Amino acid sequence: MKSSLSDTIWLSEKRKNLLLLLVEGPRNIDQIKTSLNVTSKAMMPQIKILKEQDMIIQNENDDYELSDVGKIIVMNMSPLLKTLEVIEENREYWATRDLTAIPEPLAYRLGELGQCMHIEPDLNHMFELPVEFTENLIRSKDVKMFASYFHPLYPELFSEILEKDIRFELILTDSVLDRMKNDCLDNLQLLMSSENTQLYVCDDSIKLTTVSVTERFTYISLFNKDGRYDHRKIMSFDDSARIWGEELFSYYQERSRLLEDI
Repeated sequence: MKSSLSDTIWLSEKRKNLLLLLVEGPRNIDQIKTSLNVTSKAMMPQIKILKEQDMIIQNENDDYELSDVGKIIVMNMSPLLKTLEVIEENREYWATRDLTAIPEPLAYRLGELGQCMHIEPDLNHMFELPVEFTENLIRSKDVKMFASYFHPLYPELFSEILEKDIRFELILTDSVLDRMKNDCLDNLQLLMSSENTQLYVCDDSIKLTTVSVTERFTYISLFNKDGRYDHRKIMSFDDSARIWGEELFSYYQERSRLLEDI
């Protein structure tokens, strides 16, 4: 009696890894052994099971490849595995975040963030911007940034972005804009006068802390479940994270108004 398809996939790490490998294209047994670091003796029984379940086939060149059914299954299984990996890598962070700031379609695609760096400053650096963030930001050509809180180092950072002629799209909440008007009006006027900068404003009800996206990385911070900002961030350099981050930024950009004068 055949096992269920679910058991076939999830009860064997070797079978699961083989299915994911074959997404990239057909492989012969030697390539499979090398890629998965397994022996023929360990792998052949798993291949037999997958063939019996009509998930893989052996083509005329004796290479193994996904069947039509196998392709459908694995293409739906990959996003789940990626999501599990992202959450597992920083489980405590994601479990304590208020995820309502992420629109549902993007929350379901959290796995696209890929390999993430969790940034949590120690007490001596609590009120500094992370070096990983600032150094990569000023090397970028195109910066999209959302900020719902005023950081005392933002004016200096914004000035550096302007000096380097970086294309800059910035979304501020109403309260952050007011703070900049009161505390650093000159800096705000420079932003407004720059041909490379577009400045947007949204209301204070948005629960997202900050997101920055460039061609190099995606950087995101979320309030915790108590609605507090605890200086913890997630940063990813994966291409899929950049696309995900741009969609998140666009979501909030569409809910903001272009600031044309102050």
